[in-house]
Amino acid sequence: MTAYRLHLRRADSLATIRRALDEVLPAYAHVFPADKAAPILVKPNLNANMNALTGNTTDLRLLAALLGFLRDAGHRDVTVGEGTNSGYYRNGIGVIGRLRVDALAGRFGVPVVDLNYAPGRPVPFANGVTAQVAAPALDAALVVNLPKLKTHFEAGMSVCLKNLMGCLVGQENKKKTHQDLAANIVNLNAALRPGLHIVDGLVAMEGLGPTRGTPVRCDRLVFGEDPYLVDAACARLAGFPEAAVAPLAEARRRGLVGAAMGAFLDGLDLPLAAGRPFAPPRAGRLAAFIHHPRRQKYFLAVRNMALFRYLAGTDWFGALLFATGLRQDVFCRDELRLEGLGLEAAACDGCGICRDFCPSGLDPAAVAEAGGQADCLGCLYCFAVCPRRALRFHGEMGFFAEQVRQYEGHLRALGRARGATDGEGAEQGPARRTAEARRAGCGKA
Repeated sequence: MTAYRLHLRRADSLATIRRALDEVLPAYAHVFPADKAAPILVKPNLNANMNALTGNTTDLRLLAALLGFLRDAGHRDVTVGEGTNSGYYRNGIGVIGRLRVDALAGRFGVPVVDLNYAPGRPVPFANGVTAQVAAPALDAALVVNLPKLKTHFEAGMSVCLKNLMGCLVGQENKKKTHQDLAANIVNLNAALRPGLHIVDGLVAMEGLGPTRGTPVRCDRLVFGEDPYLVDAACARLAGFPEAAVAPLAEARRRGLVGAAMGAFLDGLDLPLAAGRPFAPPRAGRLAAFIHHPRRQKYFLAVRNMALFRYLAGTDWFGALLFATGLRQDVFCRDELRLEGLGLEAAACDGCGICRDFCPSGLDPAAVAEAGGQADCLGCLYCFAVCPRRALRFHGEMGFFAEQVRQYEGHLRALGRARGATDGEGAEQGPARRTAEARRAGCGKA
């Protein structure tokens, strides 16, 4: 008999996230290598240069808490690795730097590797195709997967299973997944077999994900070993039909998700993380027509033509693709230059929201009033969420201006929107907060 383990925690700041890790991760001690020098790869979701509070990418607060936990536990060979979205890769845009992931990891002495450029090894995909998967991911003694909880217009939802696409080397291998997306996502998980998943549901995404949806504050973390179990649980937390999650449906077809797993989940208290179902990922008519599985291979053939690749690299054609919904991202080449943040003292009411969202655990209002502090990452989480616009940006916004254009209203509303109140909190007893059981026939996928 095998145990299904699933842990849920509420968290809304660096301190409460770290406390959640300290409480939960001892239950997963068996997945961590006994050899403290064994390599551990931390795999966040950095699919775009849109910061975590837009619902796009893994929250720096979670990454900081995990790297601190690993350091304090004595693990000496930790790497953060991600192969970002092929469009950013193709346009030479450094997402890792723009999101300040390298700056954060550097504080813990942890290197960051762009898996798009890593050496690869072949992994079998559907229909006799092979794809190169980054060797650092395959060779790690433990892969810790840090996916984002969000909807996805092709896969249904993007959580643990879909997040591993970032382990593929470069655009040429990423595009191979779309020849049979659900099957190849499952194949990729079978090859990599991450030992631990911590889902970032702090600020999730609903609607037209994975990049163009709407942020929704949930203040949730979900922990588990089995990606199928975790993704199925996340679908329930989002009020999303499990059958509409394409990789889960494929896993069920292969016998990796069975009745026992469903019965286990049926026995848990999994309230809607947002207090309501997530809005579904409805693409526009043109995008839905072209990306339909029966037609997508023709679109991929066109997209791989030299002329289309040339046009896609131009600003005017990229804007057209974005406007028609055929592209979710805006590939802005202008870099952000932050000279500092100032404080409009008359506008600041001392609400402390900026403190809750700071990945460095600072008081951003005090830092801004003092003229800056070396510990500030420059991630702009505080600037983005301040509901009274008390923090003033000095410098050139560059690519960040597009995030402000698309999301400013949503981001400033995050400070006023707490996760759904459902009675689940840090003060509750372990039976409420921990879902763990042993069932006959419950094998791990």
